[in-house]
Amino acid sequence: MSDKEPVTVPRFTGRDLPPFGRLVIQFAPPIAIIALILMVLRDPDGVASVIFDMRTYVTGGFTWLFILYSLFAVAVCGWLVFSKVGSRVRLGGPKAKPEYSNFAWYSMLFACGQGIGLIFWSVAEPIMLRDSSPVFEAMEGNVAGGGIVWAYFHWGFTAWAMYCVVAVCLAYSHHNLGKTLTFREATVDLLPRWARGGAGVVVELLAIMATILGLSTSFAFAAMQFTAGLTSFTGVTSGPTIWLFVIVGLGTAAAISAFFGISKGMRLISETNSILSVVLVVAAFIFGPTLFIISNITQTFGSYFTNFVPMSFWTDAPSTAEPLTSWQQSWNGWWTVFIWCWVIAFSPFVAGFIARISRGRTLREFVIGVTIIPSFIVMLWIGVLGSAAIYYDDKSGRGISDAVSADVASGLFAMLESIPVIGSLLLVVATVLVATYYVTSLDAGTYALADFVSAPKRAGPWFRVVLVLSIGAVATVLLTLGGSGVVDTVQTGTIIGAFPFSIVIILMIVNTIRRLRSRDSATRELEKMVNDPDPNVKLKVSEEGDIRTVSAREMKPGASSS
Repeated sequence: MSDKEPVTVPRFTGRDLPPFGRLVIQFAPPIAIIALILMVLRDPDGVASVIFDMRTYVTGGFTWLFILYSLFAVAVCGWLVFSKVGSRVRLGGPKAKPEYSNFAWYSMLFACGQGIGLIFWSVAEPIMLRDSSPVFEAMEGNVAGGGIVWAYFHWGFTAWAMYCVVAVCLAYSHHNLGKTLTFREATVDLLPRWARGGAGVVVELLAIMATILGLSTSFAFAAMQFTAGLTSFTGVTSGPTIWLFVIVGLGTAAAISAFFGISKGMRLISETNSILSVVLVVAAFIFGPTLFIISNITQTFGSYFTNFVPMSFWTDAPSTAEPLTSWQQSWNGWWTVFIWCWVIAFSPFVAGFIARISRGRTLREFVIGVTIIPSFIVMLWIGVLGSAAIYYDDKSGRGISDAVSADVASGLFAMLESIPVIGSLLLVVATVLVATYYVTSLDAGTYALADFVSAPKRAGPWFRVVLVLSIGAVATVLLTLGGSGVVDTVQTGTIIGAFPFSIVIILMIVNTIRRLRSRDSATRELEKMVNDPDPNVKLKVSEEGDIRTVSAREMKPGASSS
């Protein structure tokens, strides 16, 4: 028995970037982001016009690509669930055990994935689509239900499958093959050796930029929505000063959570989120229009399953007969393409964090846990809150619709205000949830970003705190100096960046499928060695990336290493 301390698993078998590549990854993103912000602040209208044209180009020419990509993600998840690979491959090797309970795991999945987006859109989308939505326009008597069903579709199974398939790639590469938890090492070995170095730097730069800009703009919108919540029950007037205080407050909470780590920080806040979310939905169900909610959920759940395939394939083909002059002419430009781009742009940090916390689960368990369970929660959430919104919208002569038209972020609060007896209390709960869900999203993003920037070294707590403060600083500049219009411009630009990044993700998925299909006895043995904590076992990685195991006996002087 050795007296040595067990090694940290998974053992590192990847290849670090050369010094120049490391410098590019560390310094190019902040320089590019500063330049982008200065451009937007200096000429907001000009930059907005360019981004508008780019969005029109992407929507008009590549709606089909995003639709097919979403279907590809669903198909890969289905393959992992129903194939032998899904049951035989365990993240972290055959002896790995889950690090977190199911409740903690689901809580963190939901918090880093769509918590803040659901608060924003669970009322807004059903209300905005209640009078007219494709696929459902011919369904007499259920046009309003069509908006809820599209919300199920946009925030439910397909969106989670898109997160899941990226997370599977990162998780298998890291936990089983010993690579860093980065996009480059999950992707580049599909390419010729001569192209891997440069391609790895480009891939990582795209992931870092998407993460920083996505988190920064979301931070700014979270500050505006939190302020909208405060306004609903305190009368506080929204403005740059209040936004600044909110950013400082949320940033401080996220920095504290990031410092204490996943087990002590994010896990506790995520579990609190889950409890408060249950309180909000159950209270809205009991004190709201219960009978209408039950009836509408039953009806819309049926419509969702009946129309899942038509919605999944809907590209609005007639809109391509003539070139688009504006993305606003396309329904998909407002909704499906916009949301799928949002999901792709947020995939780096959401999938990176999901991969980190999922060690010890089989691929089948992983896929079911990341897609089915959260999707069901999403549908219940939207079904209860969206149905209540439609009910109170009718009772108030379209009062909820007017509130959403004035400020999309205020839709949820306008609905909760209509609930008798406990409406005021639920306003407070929803406002707290806006804060805590964003704290967990920022926390998850910080962990992923730290891996992208510092891998193969493990980032310390103070480095994560610095990342939180940097993202908060970007959000502050965007919102307090530029206002909501500038934030919207940068966020739209970030989402447009999903177009080239989707190609990277497709390559990574293909590479992972190749890895899993070619998994043989040697690969299974490697997975065991990568996750063997015995200090007497050493892994040797050659310059070409070939890996072999060396035992303690072989390491002794005079022993043969052949």
